[in-house]
Amino acid sequence: MTLISADGGHPGPTAAELAKVVELVRAQRARTVVIGHGRQAAPVAEAFARAWGGDVLAVVGWPEVAASWLRQARRFTAEEPDAWVVAGGAPGWAGMSERLRRSTEWEPGRTFGFAETAGAVALAPPGTLEGMRGAGRDGRAWRIGALPPREES
Repeated sequence: MTLISADGGHPGPTAAELAKVVELVRAQRARTVVIGHGRQAAPVAEAFARAWGGDVLAVVGWPEVAASWLRQARRFTAEEPDAWVVAGGAPGWAGMSERLRRSTEWEPGRTFGFAETAGAVALAPPGTLEGMRGAGRDGRAWRIGALPPREES
């Protein structure tokens, strides 16, 4: 099942995908999160915030293409959450994550993403996303390691 945004734009996450991301974040015993998203993925971020029900310290949107993403990266890491949750297209997340690694104290091992974000591993510099976890549209968990993302049970 895919949830569609009210304006007919970007589809929201599948129920299985959303449930798995929430489960993964809760398994880390996170109490606070910062949610980041590409502009088109706002419905995914909103769906997570509703399902999460915990403290959301900030919600930061970013464009798919930017000169540097520095302003967004600073806002994304201004708080000290237990976890970061990201949604959006692979190109935008690859650029944003590269800026985060170069300019902030962001930790990919405390970051959880939705299906679209996993593709950023092929676009970001090696090691940028290592440790990030998330869920595919079918609800299966993945983790980015030294090799391409692999399925987890």
